[in-house]
Amino acid sequence: MPEVVRAALVQATWTGDTESMVDKHEEHAREAARRGAKVIGFQEVFNAPYFCQVQDPAHYRWAESVPDGPTVQRMRALARETGMVVVAPVFEVDGSGFYYNTAAVIDADGTVLGTYRKHHIPQVRGFWEKFYFRPGNLGWPVFDTAVGRVGVYICYDRHFPEGWRELGLSGAQLVYNPSATSRGLSAYLWQLEQPAAAVANEYFVAAINRVGVEEYGDNDFYGTSYFVDPRGQFVGEVASDKEEELVVRDLDFGMIDEVRQQWAFYRDRRPDAYGGLVQP
Repeated sequence: MPEVVRAALVQATWTGDTESMVDKHEEHAREAARRGAKVIGFQEVFNAPYFCQVQDPAHYRWAESVPDGPTVQRMRALARETGMVVVAPVFEVDGSGFYYNTAAVIDADGTVLGTYRKHHIPQVRGFWEKFYFRPGNLGWPVFDTAVGRVGVYICYDRHFPEGWRELGLSGAQLVYNPSATSRGLSAYLWQLEQPAAAVANEYFVAAINRVGVEEYGDNDFYGTSYFVDPRGQFVGEVASDKEEELVVRDLDFGMIDEVRQQWAFYRDRRPDAYGGLVQP
């Protein structure tokens, strides 16, 4: 595996329909590939609006199967075309009545390596996700990709340290955190939690947020997507808080071993003492 990985993420505005939204992300991916990126990740339910601002069964129409649905199939073709690993978050239906907030991880040859299903499902004003999604039931997989070991943690998950740690224990080098978070609710946490998780677990994090106001509510998604390294430092500039943006950065995976040897957090863990953390 390469020591330095050129990675990309996209923070995007909603176009009004799935077809043009997927078209736009494909173009961003092609540009990322032209700039030398080998892995790219998109925002939460990237091919749809953030419909969870309302509770309306009409929005089940955005769901599709994974990996056989049309969006993931297009992403497989995109991965083959560009030679990039693709992290594609979608609204998944897995049989009648079984719906999940999901991300498919697709290798550079178009192979679907597997999926992550969001574990922690919010149900607060403007984020009525329990109306739509079941809690994830596939654990915290880490996928062996063409660029290294990649994991996913989706939006509200980021407030819970346990999954971050599971991904680290499974050898993640880069974790994509696709999100849809708005000004006012917890914006001040956005540049605090993921850097803290990157430090505590000593890997790279790609934090992706939507940008703009969409048609189903007044949530103002504030972008400011970024990559952060295992020392908690931003890799390059943070993206705009108002404009759509493709972010491409070089990540030195050699830093992971360096930091783990220096800080030795994994050596000094005490799992024998943590039993109370999982008691109901």
